[in-house]
Amino acid sequence: MQSSRPYLARALYQWLLDNELTPYIVVDAEQPGVEVPRQFVQNGQIVLNMAPTAVRDLFMENEALGFSARFGGQPMRIMVPIAALVAIYARENGVGMVFGHEPVMPETAEAAEPVLSSVDAEASGDDPGAEESGPEEEADGEARPRKGRPSLRVIK
Repeated sequence: MQSSRPYLARALYQWLLDNELTPYIVVDAEQPGVEVPRQFVQNGQIVLNMAPTAVRDLFMENEALGFSARFGGQPMRIMVPIAALVAIYARENGVGMVFGHEPVMPETAEAAEPVLSSVDAEASGDDPGAEESGPEEEADGEARPRKGRPSLRVIK
């Protein structure tokens, strides 16, 4: 399963622009593959303006985002692997999203998935208002007790 981070980042970026706000990103500059001006890194992070007027040749792919910008008058190519993207927000009001640690999802079909099963409400005691009635007859003529409302439980 692919990371949701690049999809959310692209959507938030577009949403900020649509609302005439200035998108800023926070980058973990200590991550491998990050190419940013090191003289502006503070506490291992750097904040970058991604407004269309501040960058050129912007791309936001599933693996990385990048653009060209000027820092102190010097042109520089910025490269940020998606795993190093910490947050995207609006300069004007701080609205945006901070990305937390995203677990690595298995990509094989053999990955264990949760299983749903029906739980008898009477046996679990979770549904005190469940209707109780007499036995119900099945097609083969055998009687089986009628159960209350079914519920689902995730079994790991």
